[in-house]
Amino acid sequence: MKFKIILLILSIFLIFSNLISMENTISIIPKPLSIKQGEGSFTLNDSTKIIIANNPHQLKPIAEHVASRLRTVTGYPLELGTSSKKKENSIILMIDEKLKRVGKEGYQLRVTEKSVTIKSSSPAGIFYGVHSLYQLLPPEVEKNEQVTGVKWSIPCVTIEDKPRFTWRGMHLDVGRHFAPVKFVKKYIDLLSSYKMNTFHWHLTEDQGWRIEIKKYPKLTEIGSKRKETMGDSTPYGGFYTQEEIKEVVNYAKERFITIVPEIEMPGHALAALTAYPEFSCTGGPFEVGTTWGVFEDVYCAGNEKTFEFLKDVLSEVIPLFPGKFFHIGGDECPKERWKNCPKCQARIKKNKLGNEHRLQSYFVQRIERFLRSKGKRLVGWDEILEGGLAPGATVMSWRGTEGGIAAAKAKHDVVMTPTSHCYFDYYQSKPDSEPKAIGGFLSIEKVYSFEPVPAELKPKQAKHILGAQGNVWTEYMPNTNHVEYMVLPRLLAMSEVVWSVKKQKNFEDFSKRLNEHYKRFTYRGYNFRAQK
Repeated sequence: MKFKIILLILSIFLIFSNLISMENTISIIPKPLSIKQGEGSFTLNDSTKIIIANNPHQLKPIAEHVASRLRTVTGYPLELGTSSKKKENSIILMIDEKLKRVGKEGYQLRVTEKSVTIKSSSPAGIFYGVHSLYQLLPPEVEKNEQVTGVKWSIPCVTIEDKPRFTWRGMHLDVGRHFAPVKFVKKYIDLLSSYKMNTFHWHLTEDQGWRIEIKKYPKLTEIGSKRKETMGDSTPYGGFYTQEEIKEVVNYAKERFITIVPEIEMPGHALAALTAYPEFSCTGGPFEVGTTWGVFEDVYCAGNEKTFEFLKDVLSEVIPLFPGKFFHIGGDECPKERWKNCPKCQARIKKNKLGNEHRLQSYFVQRIERFLRSKGKRLVGWDEILEGGLAPGATVMSWRGTEGGIAAAKAKHDVVMTPTSHCYFDYYQSKPDSEPKAIGGFLSIEKVYSFEPVPAELKPKQAKHILGAQGNVWTEYMPNTNHVEYMVLPRLLAMSEVVWSVKKQKNFEDFSKRLNEHYKRFTYRGYNFRAQK
């Protein structure tokens, strides 16, 4: 009897130890909704196939992505096939209408000793399931070369997963410091790996206009260049052709990422006004900004030709970006020039606006109507609330959460991105131990603690919170290596904020899972800050 009890205790201990071991191998970020672990594993070998069970037109590109990536590191042929009776030793991709319960981005991933099956009601869900699969494989899967001496095993597990928010975003400012196409693609790859679905591309600034506009060539001939940066006496410039924009948009689309372009107005327009000073209040002359900050010269809101110019610009940009949202900035617009501009004052009087804040609202509402006529939804920073919010506008709340709360209560959609939790240009540690940053302090733990839905909102109002995003302003990020350092690993904390359910969040658990991802960053050639 005593011997049987000892055997029972030993068996329980072994089972418990095995579960702990399994827990240590499951380091998926963002954390899935449900994980049920089993015993054993599925191991890739030179006979493993990738099966497209149905909907080949939709799933073949994803299957080819999986095959290409796994062939690179394993050296196995990993042939593609279609549905057959024999599905052993296969990775199976399948559209399953029954999984509509987890939404278009949800998925089910089941790993047994005989096969791997990824199901979803849409290709997007299959894609996210594939990225969870990659994270179940050894971290060497991230290398871009064949790896020997690695057993390509995947623990047996059943995962059912779906995102909490529809807007899971990251931003990149290329106005202050330009990022070449190669890096933008690398950035998009990073976002897609952690199930982010929105890339907010900040394309124009006081310090540089970065997108080709064929009707107004001086925007890039003049506006994309500055004579120096903060007194360094070194000319700086760069822009994207429309063909390059299309290339990046298609690249993002293949990774189920929507790009939201931002063309700043009515402020942060000095680069544009240097090229075309006639759309200012004073007529110039100007020079593209060489220092950081906010500049007094903005688009003239009283000049009808300003609106013609902006509509022309938008008419070229809109067709390049198929997503439904279009960002127009709207932040940090000084009113001094408008106060002293006869045309602006005449506009205020004629339209009975009363003040310059309502003139800005007039400006934004005119642009909103034009965007709506083109099938787009306007997005702006929370200053667009001042003077009255344009109908249908979506607010990005950055100066705290108050603007987002006010917008949601007024039945407007909101993306939460307050400086307190979402500005990745802030220091990650003590300034004397970190590369130069704009200031502030934002630890990965604070990013992780962010709750996008304010407690003040009632359930119906809370439905207007689309999600959140991390912002990367590049004043003090002179190169892409620096950008990566500021983003990683804080991006992973943000990905869990916007994907995983609130009740499952646990920073200690997240930190343990994060440790394995440092190896993955290294293998993929990213620069990052390892959290202590």
